[in-house]
Amino acid sequence: MSKKKINIGLIGCGFMGRTHSNGYNRIRNFFPNLAYQPVLHTVCARNGEKARAFADQWGYANAVTDWRDVVNNDEIDAIDICTPNDSHAEIAIAAAKKGKMVLTEKPLARNLEESREMVEAVEAAGVANTVWYNYRRIPAVTLAKQLIDAGKLGRIFHYRANFLQDWTISAKLPQGGEGLWRMDAAVAGSGVTGDLLSHCIDTAIWLNGSIGNVTAMTETFVKERMHQLTGQVQEVKIDDACAFLCRFTNGSLGIFESTRYARGHKALYTFEINGEHASIRWDLHDLNRLEYFENSDEGRVKGWRSIHVTDGDQPYMDKWWVPGLGIGYEHSFIHQAADFFASLESGQPCSPTFREALETQAVCEAVLESAATGTWKDVILAVQQKRSYAEKTL
Repeated sequence: MSKKKINIGLIGCGFMGRTHSNGYNRIRNFFPNLAYQPVLHTVCARNGEKARAFADQWGYANAVTDWRDVVNNDEIDAIDICTPNDSHAEIAIAAAKKGKMVLTEKPLARNLEESREMVEAVEAAGVANTVWYNYRRIPAVTLAKQLIDAGKLGRIFHYRANFLQDWTISAKLPQGGEGLWRMDAAVAGSGVTGDLLSHCIDTAIWLNGSIGNVTAMTETFVKERMHQLTGQVQEVKIDDACAFLCRFTNGSLGIFESTRYARGHKALYTFEINGEHASIRWDLHDLNRLEYFENSDEGRVKGWRSIHVTDGDQPYMDKWWVPGLGIGYEHSFIHQAADFFASLESGQPCSPTFREALETQAVCEAVLESAATGTWKDVILAVQQKRSYAEKTL
């Protein structure tokens, strides 16, 4: 079967650059029937030696140090943005103006205004786009979506999720700079809300529908830290912890919590959904399992069942091993990359698109505004509506 080549330009070669590159590399092995195939054309990083070493390790033909060289290269078809959040909007808008497909790491941007401009840019250009909210593509999570859409749970009453880490507890940890940009509000936009809760929110909207309003609280436990780039002690402006309540538009209630101060937790992401007929729950630490409670079961055997999501008739699993053998975190990126290239063939958008991710950004913004004001906030995509992207560029 003749393949249509899509030349990839990757901007940023940190942790997420590795996950995306691994995804592209594995498609030819495990999704051989796709009509489109990625070609690793160019990687960009500010450090030339790192960029070249990354290119050699992952198979990129070229390495550059200026992202504009990637965007302006007519040979490159798709721009994959794996940079800190403060550069997402500038790169994505420039890429869209050049007619490039755009893929970007989450969150979409630092705030709702930047995110909206990105949406307007890709839609004005008519280019394919997606955001790497990869947890949707874990087979057990996709199975949860299928069960909900099939009506197995009936009316949904409750959704609860958390994402817990512990890596920023030390007061001696600096903020800003390479490896620690998530601690710098000017670069990241927010703390755990944009970094961790955005994953929980995206999954929740996908599984349970839109969130209508929120009430939240945040806390910054260490108020000042040395900035790694300047050596100066500065105020910490990101949120170390966030918890919020919400109402979904389907009438269900939600509880969300995230922190980087949960000693003993490196990446505990869980969700549970309680419905009229059944409940489901999932834990990233046991990602191949979906727990399911069916109320119609006979009383003597009624209880939580553990579904090992490895059979070939379960989502994505026909591409992998034999039943009983699990897959890992990295496979979620392979699945998303494969779904993106499949979408080019079908002409259907690859979810979540920038516009879909805009809704997650709007929830994050409402959460932060609620925490700042101590009031309930509606989730409104048109908050502080600015001039359109097209008007700004006339």
